Amino acid sequence: MTAATAPAATALAAIATTVDVRELAPRERHPLILSTFQRLARGQAMELVNDHDPKPLYYQFQAEMPGDFDWRYLEAGPDVWRVAITRTGNAGASRAVGGCCGGGCSGT
Repeated sequence: MTAATAPAATALAAIATTVDVRELAPRERHPLILSTFQRLARGQAMELVNDHDPKPLYYQFQAEMPGDFDWRYLEAGPDVWRVAITRTGNAGASRAVGGCCGGGCSGT
């Protein structure tokens, strides 16, 4: 998975919701985006609208939800960035079942 724009042959999932964080305080942005993503069903997408390139958020998604999302730039600045973030799998749900790591430890 890359942060690049999707090839034309790959269909983009329908956008279920749009989250425009441009007017929010920076400390409120990531929690809102992550909670909105967690509510998406597999195959649904959210559109993120931001005032800067959300590359750090992409890295956070990679670290916390590897294999569970697809990231497609729809618009890349200079004033507005729009990204379609699609929930692609159940990787996040499987980690949550057994606690911190999906089992093996007693973290429930």
